[in-house]
Amino acid sequence: MSHLFESLQQRSVEFRNRLVVSPMCQYSARDGMPEDWHLVHLGSRAAGGAGAVIAEATAVAPEGRISPEDTGIWNDAQRDAWTRIAGFVEAQGAVAGIQLAHAGRKASTYAPWRGRGAVAPADGGWIPVAPTALAFDAHYADPGALDRGGIARIIEDFAMAARRSLAAGFRLVEVHAAHGYLLHQFLSPLSNRREDDYGGSFENRTRLLLDVLDAVRHEWPRELPVWVRISATDWAEGGWDIEQSIALCRLLAGHGVDLVDVSSGGLVPDVTIPVEPGYQVPFAARIRREAGIATGAVGLITDAAQAEALVANGDADMVLLARELLRDPYFPQRVANELGAALPVPVQYQRAW
Repeated sequence: MSHLFESLQQRSVEFRNRLVVSPMCQYSARDGMPEDWHLVHLGSRAAGGAGAVIAEATAVAPEGRISPEDTGIWNDAQRDAWTRIAGFVEAQGAVAGIQLAHAGRKASTYAPWRGRGAVAPADGGWIPVAPTALAFDAHYADPGALDRGGIARIIEDFAMAARRSLAAGFRLVEVHAAHGYLLHQFLSPLSNRREDDYGGSFENRTRLLLDVLDAVRHEWPRELPVWVRISATDWAEGGWDIEQSIALCRLLAGHGVDLVDVSSGGLVPDVTIPVEPGYQVPFAARIRREAGIATGAVGLITDAAQAEALVANGDADMVLLARELLRDPYFPQRVANELGAALPVPVQYQRAW
């Protein structure tokens, strides 16, 4: 029997298989509102057989968007717009998830096909915030350093976003602490030069993430899972690394986390990353083994044998796919056929399979 198509139980939620649609920004919202594109994009991948579908990095505050076209869940109108999408995903048999995010110093940038770098306030952008007033690079805006009141507001923003996500019908929430966005910026000494109790030591640099998780867990029912996405390494000397990631992940179960979605990079530009198929899998495997927590593997996973081996070998509990699922929403159905697994097909499509 295929290990990839075994179900997985987390709290009260059963995932029908180990394939997950990774959060992928679509840069197609207005004022944070998901639209028909998001319904079709996410719904088609649920119909394609994934075990869970996680909506893109969704901002917990207006200034937390990566671009002006990002989705949000900082108000009730956005909550209501997400309800139809989450309901459709669940109706196809997939678990509906949402990634809660704040871009920090990487906010207020152009959608990839519109240009590069910062969107000026006069053009619909804003001044981003960060742990320390250090820009990502010369093309990005200089951020304002958060004071204690600003940090408290961000914790509350994540909590309220979790409350709205639950009301919208999501059954999985993932906190985004990777790819150089705000929570990752606090984790890494390359971007966090603070001298208060949110900077300096490992304990202080991890404090905001743990505070956010506690606030999210306060709003999120105990019977539903919480995931966290991290960058296991900055790929840069003196930055966040796998040893610190393992130490962090040993703490996460105590803060209500059920799985760590293990990615890497994104904090600083111009680093050398040894990109090849499965290049991030060893990080997920080490964290799973040494921190004793479930992990998800992601990064250039593109075929059935590769995905099957990850689960069969115990490298990860879930396999998250991004660009392969942009190319082929029905990758899970195709892989199930290759591996001889049974995966329900929407009745409208049965004659094709």
